[in-house]
Amino acid sequence: MTKLKNPKDIISELEKLYSQSVEALCAALQDYLHEGKTPDPEARANGAFCYPELIIRYNPDGPPPPISRAFGKMSEPGTYSTTVTQPEFYRHYLIEQLEPLMRDYDIEVEVKRSVAEIPYAYVWEQGQASGLDEINPAELAKWFPAPQLSDIGDEIADGELYAPFDHRPLALFDGPRTDFSLKRLQHYTGTPVAHFQRYLLFTNYHRYVDAFVDWGLDQLRSGSRYQQLSVAGGLVVDKSTEKARAQIDNAPWRRFQMPAYHLTAENGSGITLVNIGVGPSNAKTITDHLAVLRPECWIMVGHCGGLRHSQAIGDYVLAHAYLRDDHVLDDVLSPDIPIPPIAEVQMALQEASAEVTGDTGEALKKRLRTGTVVTTDDRNWELRFSDSARRFNQSRAIAIDMESATIAANGFRLRVPYGVLLCVSDKPLHGEIKLPGAANKFYEKSIGQHLQIGVATLEKLASGDAKLHSRKLRAFDEPPFR
Repeated sequence: MTKLKNPKDIISELEKLYSQSVEALCAALQDYLHEGKTPDPEARANGAFCYPELIIRYNPDGPPPPISRAFGKMSEPGTYSTTVTQPEFYRHYLIEQLEPLMRDYDIEVEVKRSVAEIPYAYVWEQGQASGLDEINPAELAKWFPAPQLSDIGDEIADGELYAPFDHRPLALFDGPRTDFSLKRLQHYTGTPVAHFQRYLLFTNYHRYVDAFVDWGLDQLRSGSRYQQLSVAGGLVVDKSTEKARAQIDNAPWRRFQMPAYHLTAENGSGITLVNIGVGPSNAKTITDHLAVLRPECWIMVGHCGGLRHSQAIGDYVLAHAYLRDDHVLDDVLSPDIPIPPIAEVQMALQEASAEVTGDTGEALKKRLRTGTVVTTDDRNWELRFSDSARRFNQSRAIAIDMESATIAANGFRLRVPYGVLLCVSDKPLHGEIKLPGAANKFYEKSIGQHLQIGVATLEKLASGDAKLHSRKLRAFDEPPFR
């Protein structure tokens, strides 16, 4: 048990305990694999394989000071705690959370071993040692800590109340929940989680990936702030890489469901693009997992069907409200709960649109329409138009897609600032459907510009001028960490 006064010392202690547990777990696995030796029960009982725990005690003489920022504040006296995984990876985040708390409140910070063990699957890869893949996972689970679904959940994020005399949650996600998602991210995206940047861009179409790669390589060659481009399949290129484009094209990105591309910069301030595919289920899946990275924001650049006569194919839609007909989040976030726009993100998207298109005033208004976007889970919604038309009219919807509301709603639910800018690819209500020739022409003309708007938006937000973490994302009994 260690009491510390400096955020960097706290992280160092967390890292020391975490490394000790990981090393002990890996050594025990090696002993079992090569010698048949099972772990020492006494060592396990003493916490040899456990996550470190971060505990904050706050017992003021009076009421908490009325601090109005979005995070890094104490709403009630009490003891707050969470388990922590990979403290070095989360160093920037942890310092950002601890510094205001330790500066503005008289708190006591403690680091110790928890009682929650690190599952072996989170520290050891299949194939890391010869023979591991030949052992039945049930046999390993008999002797080593294994993932337990009962220990993994989003109860804190979903606002479920905790027992009054227990430790209050310090963060939205604890060690087991975080590790679960970190492993899934690696599996889905085909890239190391250490390469993810704090500004996330989503698309549902691979041509945007091609445009992002081309732009990223130009950035590397031009000596910009970006350092490397990490792509799905384990390839990393920089400005000195020969035939980088050909290597990227030949990388095994097709093996992964949601390939990711990371244009890295100092302190994770670069941009990560993820091709999430089509549909609200995919959108929920990836954002559920990405949320544990505690990104600064995520935005979507995708395609939509235009619902108004005045729209033209290639016009943009800036989502300001969402009609949720996606259903994937209904059980954890009721559709009758409004999803507010994040002003800083909306303004950045609009400003970037003006800069990239060169349009201003009425010309921009004609090209960029702000309004409600319908998100559906039915790709063939046109076949039940009589059921949809009334809701389109009542909601004043201007576009329809399959991901936007899910991304915004899960950002709201998991406290990640969000935004959506769509491009009209067809107008099914008005007989302008996607045809092969017309579609190709649209893609060639619009995708590069649309991507540039998304990138320019994130660069604006990364500049530090915008205060992204709005209080509108916070509950009244929120954990101190964002």
